[in-house]
Amino acid sequence: MSTQFEGSYLGDAARLAPTSKLECKICWYLYDPAEGDAVWQVAPGTPFTQLPEHWRCPNCDGDRDQFMVVDA
Repeated sequence: MSTQFEGSYLGDAARLAPTSKLECKICWYLYDPAEGDAVWQVAPGTPFTQLPEHWRCPNCDGDRDQFMVVDA
């Protein structure tokens, strides 16, 4: 069983791989780095840790710290 944690990464963003997918715990929107985010004009290949500081969930406008790592 792997540990899931909120987007705050328990204070350690280095725990996220560049290919980690994260899911909004409010609306279940899935951020997939391979796809990026068309709403916020984030290019495909952008890891979650490199999203702009102002980025929010494009579906429900939730804060980025409301995202959890999704098991591969």
